[in-house]
Amino acid sequence: MQTPQSRPVAEAHVRVRYAETDQMGVVYYANYLVWMEVARMEWCRACGVDYRQMEREDGVSLAVAEASCRYRSPARFDDEVAIRVWVEEAHSRMVTFHYEMRVAGDERVVAIGVTRHIFVDAGMRTTRCPMRYRALFGIGERRAVEG
Repeated sequence: MQTPQSRPVAEAHVRVRYAETDQMGVVYYANYLVWMEVARMEWCRACGVDYRQMEREDGVSLAVAEASCRYRSPARFDDEVAIRVWVEEAHSRMVTFHYEMRVAGDERVVAIGVTRHIFVDAGMRTTRCPMRYRALFGIGERRAVEG
């Protein structure tokens, strides 16, 4: 999975805990979704999106509408996994993040993923991204789908 150079990319690192592995000694599949969230919050911090402020002051959250993960190679206990994340597409009501997870050091891809999020208000009704965050998500740029 390649990212265009114009898109901000963030990276988070996790060390696989024993509790995250299954009976076969590999990372249990659902943990990759948790790691994607860790990386997504890192992307928010790195790109200037104060998610806590967006929730508290603007009353807007990002609800997961869709998530997928393609598993390529097993990660195991004590591996350090680097999760790269970027916004692939964004418009005023939805944002799509892409993820690439690799074992740090040998660069083996363990999984790739995608999550789509809708902006919702406190009542879980679809809303628009607050104006102050639109440029940070890339909303309104040529690559974005207007909505």
